[in-house]
Amino acid sequence: MRRTSARQDRGRGRQPPLRPDAAGLRLPLRAAVITGRPRSRFRAFGLRTRLMLAFLLVAAVSAGTTAALTYREARSAVLQTAQDTAVTSFRDQVQLTGFALPVQGGEDLEAVLRDIARKGKPHPWVVFAEYGSVRASSGENPVSTVITPELRRAARANPHGSFERVVKDGVPYLTIAMPMVFKTSPDSVLPSGLVLYAVMRMTDEQVNVDALLMAGRDGALPGLAVALIPGLIAARSVLRPVRELSQAARSMGSGRLDTRIAVRGSDELADLARTFNESAAQLEQSVRELREAEARARRFASDVSHELRTPLAGMLAVTEVLDEDADHLDADTARAVRLVSAETGKLAVLVEDLMEISRFDARAAELNADEVDVAEAIRKTLHNRHWTDTDGRVRTELPDGIRARLDPRRFDIVIANLVGNALRHGSAPVTVRLRTEARSPGTPTLLITEVADNGPGIQPAVLPHIFDRFYKADAARTRSAGSGLGLAITWENVKLHGGTIHARNLPGGGAVFTVGIPLHTEEAGG
Repeated sequence: MRRTSARQDRGRGRQPPLRPDAAGLRLPLRAAVITGRPRSRFRAFGLRTRLMLAFLLVAAVSAGTTAALTYREARSAVLQTAQDTAVTSFRDQVQLTGFALPVQGGEDLEAVLRDIARKGKPHPWVVFAEYGSVRASSGENPVSTVITPELRRAARANPHGSFERVVKDGVPYLTIAMPMVFKTSPDSVLPSGLVLYAVMRMTDEQVNVDALLMAGRDGALPGLAVALIPGLIAARSVLRPVRELSQAARSMGSGRLDTRIAVRGSDELADLARTFNESAAQLEQSVRELREAEARARRFASDVSHELRTPLAGMLAVTEVLDEDADHLDADTARAVRLVSAETGKLAVLVEDLMEISRFDARAAELNADEVDVAEAIRKTLHNRHWTDTDGRVRTELPDGIRARLDPRRFDIVIANLVGNALRHGSAPVTVRLRTEARSPGTPTLLITEVADNGPGIQPAVLPHIFDRFYKADAARTRSAGSGLGLAITWENVKLHGGTIHARNLPGGGAVFTVGIPLHTEEAGG
């Protein structure tokens, strides 16, 4: 039987089915997106910290607003009470005191002012009198430095009196101006020109106001400290379901699709837990159906391949006999015999490839590694398929002395598929290079095998799907010389060795496939 073991490739292309690594459900690989690096339970600006800061901010704003409003009202009440008492008392005293006009300065006027001052409420007053150029007071100085020009103007303009709060040298004062008037009628008065002023210290009221401020501040700070307790309780009640949801998501990402969250209460977090459980149940059902469908598909392909092997063996034997006698047949019959022989050979290759793929999908493929001379193994592969340097189709750059632990049969398939693919879809000469590449310290040295051709290269849109099963770059090409699975089988064999394979285009034209396998594959989990 005349067949080549080099198979499939760049040319094949319907809609891409599954990547070789997606033939089975690889939930643990998807979990890497969820798990990532280990998460710390406490973060500098995590949800717990933000909740606490928000709670404390609300408590601080509420306490501050309440304290400010309370302070303002209490301060106003304290000052208003003292002010009203003083103004009313001073007005009554002025109205009860009689002055002989015109007013003359002297001991008599000062005695009257001292008498008024002694009756001051709620605190003692210092009383001043101004009449023309006459100035007198109940104190030592006849003129006050606390009374402002604005108050004097207000006293002349308002016959019913005026008052003003003044702070001088850090001391608060209440100043009251009360002009002496004569009633000319029930609704009108006539100013006499005499104006009495009362100056009262408000240090006691200021002390009371300061005490209110200190009490508000001293009460707000412990209140904020106490607010930490309900804040921690609230943060815990919110974070516990979130933490359970995170753990459940990581558990599902690692493949445990039966993970569920306990539903507590009827709030939004409980709704979130119920939604998660419903989604997890649907996902588990979908994955179970996909797994069952995948298992059925694998069994079907495996069973069909096994059932076809026996009749194909007989067909191949018959076609070989017919093929040998084709030269003695008429032209049309010989052409038909050769066509049947070629198609039977292709069908046999497809069945073998399907069986190989089914073994990979069922995780039944094993690596029988042995220490081999890599250059000699490649030369043997090329020689067995009659790809030699003599015909100029294949060139080699194979340094001697490179030994590695490989599965000889599977490595033979890798080299044969890549070289056959390059000859079929690229252009001769095809170059096979072998070298080793040292990586970072602590990692194994790589065995690098490159297969390059001189063809047009691979289209950029095809490169991401080059190792997909049955992929075709040109949908119009419904037939090709290979089975459509060669590069997919190559990918699986390289992966089984713990290695990687990549395809790219060379700057000067042509494509190159690079296989990297650790020199000690037994450490790579092959």
